[in-house]
Amino acid sequence: MRGEDRQQQEMFLYASLEDLVPADHPLRPIRAMVDEALQRLDDTFDEIYGEVGRPSIAPERLLRAQLLMLLYTIRSERMLVEQLRYNLLFRWFVGLGMSEEVWHATVFTKNRDRLLEGDVARQFFGEIVRQAKQQGLMSSEHFSVDGTMVEAWASQKSFRPKQEKSDEDEPKQGGRNREVDFRGQQRSNETHESVTDPEARLWRKSQTAEAKLSYLGHVLGENRHGLIVNVRVTKAYGRAEREAAVEMAREIPGGTKRVTLAGDKGYDTREFVEQMKDLNVTPHVAQNVSGRRSAVDGRTTRHEGYWMSQRRRKLVEEFFGWAKVVAGLRKVKLRGREKVGWLFTLAAAAYNLVRMRNLMAAATA
Repeated sequence: MRGEDRQQQEMFLYASLEDLVPADHPLRPIRAMVDEALQRLDDTFDEIYGEVGRPSIAPERLLRAQLLMLLYTIRSERMLVEQLRYNLLFRWFVGLGMSEEVWHATVFTKNRDRLLEGDVARQFFGEIVRQAKQQGLMSSEHFSVDGTMVEAWASQKSFRPKQEKSDEDEPKQGGRNREVDFRGQQRSNETHESVTDPEARLWRKSQTAEAKLSYLGHVLGENRHGLIVNVRVTKAYGRAEREAAVEMAREIPGGTKRVTLAGDKGYDTREFVEQMKDLNVTPHVAQNVSGRRSAVDGRTTRHEGYWMSQRRRKLVEEFFGWAKVVAGLRKVKLRGREKVGWLFTLAAAAYNLVRMRNLMAAATA
């Protein structure tokens, strides 16, 4: 017998959000790790928030909400706020009650500067890395480094000459989306800059690829499970990847213990190899022998560990794919290197959380 399509609203619901979220839901272990990290940041939150005035939205809730955007590919903060109004799973993860009012989307913008000043994203990332080390999920000897292009939130039309232009030089038609014809013009980072994001620079992956206004994101990953250990965001220029790699290599913990660092052919320069040796790091970078002599000789490549590093270094690229497809960083929606770096660091923490959850679930299976 066919059932009736009844749409009568329930007047009472005798359940809590904790009861409605399944015990084996994949967000539960992530929430536990996030809460532990945020608890250790309690003193930091006390420092960046004043003791007087009207209470603000709890920074713990804002960070959990930002993680939801990265984990569930939510395009904007307004869309996130909309989902928080009716998505009970999101309410549970953020810490909102079932009938608690949701804040306005502009709260994220107003509080982001405060969290930036306190370097909260990097501290939160550091706490996630600490948990991974405690659980024995990270290698302390073998690492890989790589960089990727992060397209800026700026159009090619905003890339204009650095010198001030008079009103006569402005186009007379087109309105907000004006027509610009820069065909045949010589445009470079030395003579031009973006009006909307001056720190973004023209960059292209290869000689045949299109040049786009971009930043460069750099990561240092460990070779056991591909977890991210350190991150950087820099302006896009030729030496950025190697310079960022040197900075991150200096911060590898372990003191005088020798470690290995794998990389692609872009790191095969004599200067970089010498810098790694001075830092007590064995450079397991791919040899670049295209019309030149590699800076890595047979004393390094003859060992099986070198070829193992070359195979494992590609784990870093899995983070790049996840960050651009899932976390939405293919074209980042923030402007300025500092804000882009803040989001890139938070995305690395989210990626580690997902990987750690999967690794712990596989260990107990």
